[in-house]
Amino acid sequence: MYAGDKVAQDLGMVIADIAPGRAVLRMTLAAAMVNGHGIAHGGYLFLLADSAFAYACNTHGAVTVAASADVVFVAPARAGDVLEATAVERTRYGRSGVYDVTVRRVPDGDVIAEFRGGSRSRNERVLADGDPDRPR
Repeated sequence: MYAGDKVAQDLGMVIADIAPGRAVLRMTLAAAMVNGHGIAHGGYLFLLADSAFAYACNTHGAVTVAASADVVFVAPARAGDVLEATAVERTRYGRSGVYDVTVRRVPDGDVIAEFRGGSRSRNERVLADGDPDRPR
């Protein structure tokens, strides 16, 4: 999935950890990602959390997309800060799921944002025919 994720690659997101129902992504805030107040633009914080959510909910093999998402901005982040988004599956039911994502500043661990996403799985596989080099 990462191989085709141009947004994550262009923004310098790195997968730090991934396991069933869980994903950790890191990103350094570039100077172009701050607003007129000199703090991280909320859209970039949402994007990082949403990306971690996407990776976590796609770990079960079915193509899974966002059905809903909410974010609470807790503290400011600034250019040069390294942020880590940890997505954790809370529940899956039928083709739906609920995931929580916490965005923290590295290394102090301060919480920057909290995100909750609802997912919906489709009738497609993330990998076609079990071939890891053939994403669908």
